[in-house]
Amino acid sequence: MAGNMKVLNALDSAKTQWYHFTAIIIAGMGFFTDAYDLFCISLVTKLLGRIYYHVDGSSKPGSLPPNVSAAINGVAFCGTIAGQLFFGWIGDKIGRKKVYGITLMIMSICSIASGLSFGRDPKTVMATLCFFRFWLGFGIGGDYPLSATIMSEYANKNTRGAFIAAVFAMQGFGILGGGIFAIIISAVFQACFKAPTYQVDPLGSTVPQADYVWRIILMAGSLPALLTYYWRMKMPETARYTALVAKNVKQATADMENVMQVDIGTDQKEPAVKSGNEFGLFTKQFLRRHGLHLLGTASTWFLLDIAYYSQNLFQKDIFSAIGWIPAAKTMNAIEEVQKIARAQTLIALCSTVPGYWFTVFLIDRIGRFTIQLIGFTMMTVFMFALAIPYHHWTLPGHHIGFVVLYSLTFFFANFGPNATTFVVPAEIFPARLRSTCHGISAACGKLGAMVGAFGFLYLAQPQDKTKADAGYPAGIGVRNSLIVLGVVNLLGLFFTFLVPESKGKSLEEMSRENEDSTEEGAEVENHSSDNRTVPV
Repeated sequence: MAGNMKVLNALDSAKTQWYHFTAIIIAGMGFFTDAYDLFCISLVTKLLGRIYYHVDGSSKPGSLPPNVSAAINGVAFCGTIAGQLFFGWIGDKIGRKKVYGITLMIMSICSIASGLSFGRDPKTVMATLCFFRFWLGFGIGGDYPLSATIMSEYANKNTRGAFIAAVFAMQGFGILGGGIFAIIISAVFQACFKAPTYQVDPLGSTVPQADYVWRIILMAGSLPALLTYYWRMKMPETARYTALVAKNVKQATADMENVMQVDIGTDQKEPAVKSGNEFGLFTKQFLRRHGLHLLGTASTWFLLDIAYYSQNLFQKDIFSAIGWIPAAKTMNAIEEVQKIARAQTLIALCSTVPGYWFTVFLIDRIGRFTIQLIGFTMMTVFMFALAIPYHHWTLPGHHIGFVVLYSLTFFFANFGPNATTFVVPAEIFPARLRSTCHGISAACGKLGAMVGAFGFLYLAQPQDKTKADAGYPAGIGVRNSLIVLGVVNLLGLFFTFLVPESKGKSLEEMSRENEDSTEEGAEVENHSSDNRTVPV
């Protein structure tokens, strides 16, 4: 229908305006919160071990038992997978905007609640934490398909990649913000409540007030989400959803005229044209057109997240193994939080954040495919460079080299597949399935994150059982674990070839919604001056 095409063409050719930046900030603050909430747990897990799992007479501070550690790290991922699939589906059924505020409220409420506990014994505290982190993950999961789809449908075709990547890049600031906030809070508590190191006084090294530190760090994640709730509720539904799925061209045109401050105009007397492209997700036509695309987006995200999350969640273990963070017994509880946060903040500042923004600036110049290919290639190279001479990196004086290479793997994850796997699924599927397909791809990613988080927890244990952490079986060691991650990155490189390039193309061109079935083609051409038609 020409009216459809008019509003969509206006969106595709719109100059970059203030509303684009507003949309980036509103959607991006959700991702700031997502990253803060998902990654801040890795800053406080050692503190939780010291507070709730102290063993009298032990030479090492208390640490979380393997099953508890796995539950705390993994339960949010389980919630995220459920949220991505549910909100992805519901975003296509009733509209992106209607459920966009709900995800933010779930995140805010559960961030606050995860810092509260019903009871004082370890089991109750951990059970409460796990319960609320599951629902926190559910809200975070919903934000993935909704934010990506909303941003892709708001953007023009020439800068769409940069806008979607900019929303995702707010993750970098979320990780950075979490680290900086943890440093500040731990520094304040360290100054106010002096404590000896663990080896001097095992019990006195964890002051009672340390119990507030982890709670404050977790609860602070609700603030950025709450700040943008009002603006999220004021955003109109995307024109593409209103026109193509809800089939209300008049409303889509009015919304976009209001947002873009231009007169688009559309002829409402145009008859509705039935498109042949009304196939659903579980159809042969979808499988033929988009089956390999969905396999490509889902598999690359799955493989990327195995490597990315195992690195990210267990940075502190790697830093301890190479001696960059002192032995736990030489610090008190709050000092350890500060040292871990400092190391993670440094990595985020030097490699994670710059990697995201390199993607933002270059994605519409060199394309998604090229960035993803470069990213997986370099991650593979650096992972093997860390793993093969691993013993060399553990020797005194070589730690800086290890950290530089480790930072470079992060840089190329973010200037690479971590950003592109988020961008591409929001561009290549039809409007009525876009949110669902993005949710499926993202859920596969989080499945990979769970494999990475749990797998690495056990794999990275030393091969000598006597040197493994309490409660863990012998693993294959850090060196062999890094080799496994290198192979995973190599597989990601191969699966990238299933993903099409969407640079500079309209969403309708990529999803082939402007194509019609042959038997209806002649009829449709009468209604579309540029031979492009879409479902109405």
